[in-house]
Amino acid sequence: MTQPVALITNALAFAGPPAVASLLKAGFRVVVHDTAFTSSAAQAAYRSANPDVVVLPDQTPPEIVESAWAVGHRLDVLVSNDAYRPIHGPIEDAEIESLQSTLERLVVFPFAIAKAAIPRLKAQAKARIVFISSNRNRLPLRGGSIPDIARAGANALVTSLSIELAPHGIPVNAIAPNYLYSETYYPKARFVDDAAGRAYIEQTVPAGRLGEPREIGELIHYLATMDGNFMTGAIIDFSGGWPVATSAPT
Repeated sequence: MTQPVALITNALAFAGPPAVASLLKAGFRVVVHDTAFTSSAAQAAYRSANPDVVVLPDQTPPEIVESAWAVGHRLDVLVSNDAYRPIHGPIEDAEIESLQSTLERLVVFPFAIAKAAIPRLKAQAKARIVFISSNRNRLPLRGGSIPDIARAGANALVTSLSIELAPHGIPVNAIAPNYLYSETYYPKARFVDDAAGRAYIEQTVPAGRLGEPREIGELIHYLATMDGNFMTGAIIDFSGGWPVATSAPT
């Protein structure tokens, strides 16, 4: 039996590490992209730590997809793991360049990678697309317009793609985390090792803790390997019950 191939973007950040681990365990030939892999030293270090993974130096979506396809002449799963440092502040003080860079990483790049991958995914009998987005839009916060706009756009992309690809039997779903442990957004030093950070998480998240990478890995595994294709267009909250009302309505 030919080994299925999974492409994971931004493998070093956010849900990248658990995505790699879960799909290796599921038997995929895992191919990874990351912006850090423009450095040959970063490539070598990652290969040394992950000898079963194919590391791509490519950075443009068409090149990434074609290089992934060349690994096994197939592409069965695309995990678009999209992360970017959130830029907060009042709109009147915001720089347009900050909005543009955020949209480029969180909307334009995943749009382009999906566009490049679709012809290859259609060539497979059983293909899947999984986006890693964010649950932050459930409770927009003051000063969060730039990341909120970008994440809303990314979630809209999931919905549109699911409609277009449903007739082809390709489900498109997203996991929308918040309060997931990652050095990208909730670093250990601040939210695990620091007592004040732990107290903030305990008070804010109904589950009383950060989500563990292995837990989102389980969900990525399911969406990438599920037998059916009727579940599509879902944006799955992964945030330990957050948000929750702080007081009863009057």
